[in-house]
Amino acid sequence: MQDELYADAIGEITVTGTVVRIDLVSLSATRRDDTGQPAPEHRQRVIMSLEGFANSFDVLQKAMNGLIEAGAIHRTDTNADNIVVPTKGGQTNGTAKSHNGSPNFE
Repeated sequence: MQDELYADAIGEITVTGTVVRIDLVSLSATRRDDTGQPAPEHRQRVIMSLEGFANSFDVLQKAMNGLIEAGAIHRTDTNADNIVVPTKGGQTNGTAKSHNGSPNFE
């Protein structure tokens, strides 16, 4: 049996030459940010080649399109940064803006 790792999000993506580093984060059970929300904590790092990252991105894009087609998530407009994620019971929690904090993708 392989170990599994749960992550709430990607914290940062860093590109150095031909290597991509993807930092996975989970929300802390004890630490809070300035607004009182659980702070993200680094959990694991995935390191891959640019080619592997590009191939993975294609797979993730196909999965995202499938979730949109199935009605699991909804775009609020044609801008890819505006995605509404349903909460329990199918209600939406508002718009989730994606930003990974990396200067490589600003």
